Amino acid sequence: MKILAFAGSNSTVSINKKLVTFASTFFQDDEVEILDLNDFEMPIYKREIELENGIPQKALDFAAKIDECDMILLSTPENNGNFPAVFKNLMDWISRMKERLIFNGKPMFLMATSDGKRGGASVLEIAEKRFPFDGAEILEIFSLPKFSEYFDAEKGIVNEEKLAEFKEKVQKVKLKFS
Repeated sequence: MKILAFAGSNSTVSINKKLVTFASTFFQDDEVEILDLNDFEMPIYKREIELENGIPQKALDFAAKIDECDMILLSTPENNGNFPAVFKNLMDWISRMKERLIFNGKPMFLMATSDGKRGGASVLEIAEKRFPFDGAEILEIFSLPKFSEYFDAEKGIVNEEKLAEFKEKVQKVKLKFS
């Protein structure tokens, strides 16, 4: 199985990238490609830009990555209760491609983390409602609150309760997708 993993962030120290990278280690029998949204920077979506130049090659390249995978691991930050601009912009450009949904029917393990108590709950609620319309089949959702307390760079999730929940969700994803 080919898995595409990425964080909806362009931060070079993204805690969501750390979480999705950790999650990818639970799929060692699969081919996992971890993307960095910094490699897909493009102009902010604007109708005039699309009419003049078409859809940026980087948006086409990202959409191709989605098409080539069997499943998506996504951890998205929450910026002011919503998606970060870089991720929303990428989705906006992909949504402009004719006869295609953003996630094109791919199964997804959706995650979020933050240093707060809610662990990105607001953005997960938005994604859970929105992504099925964009072609994602959400298999499971995981939220990791208190990232700095519950996550260690070497060990991963160190809170026993959250680690057990995470592992249970990974197993459910594997069962649903096998």
